[in-house]
Amino acid sequence: MNYKIAFKKSVSRDLKKIDREQVKRILKKIEDELPQKVESLPALTGKFSGLRKFRVGDFRVVFSIMGDTALILRIRNRKEVYK
Repeated sequence: MNYKIAFKKSVSRDLKKIDREQVKRILKKIEDELPQKVESLPALTGKFSGLRKFRVGDFRVVFSIMGDTALILRIRNRKEVYK
C-alpha cells in the first residue's frame, strides 16, 4: 500500500537547521522510498512507542501512521532526535 506523506508544521523548523544539500537529499528519499516502506520500518519503544523511524544517513525521520497517511513529526540528527 502506498501512503500519503504529510508534514507537521514543526518539521519546517527542523529543516532550517540542516544544510540545504542535506535537506534536498532527505526530502527526495522521503518522497521516493517512504510511501512504500511505511509499515516495514522499525517501531520505536519507550516514551516514543507508537511512532516509527526512517533512516537517511545521520538523520532520522520520526513519523506516525494515521490511516493511509504517514505524518512526519521530526527530522533531526540521530544524536538529538530522541531528546
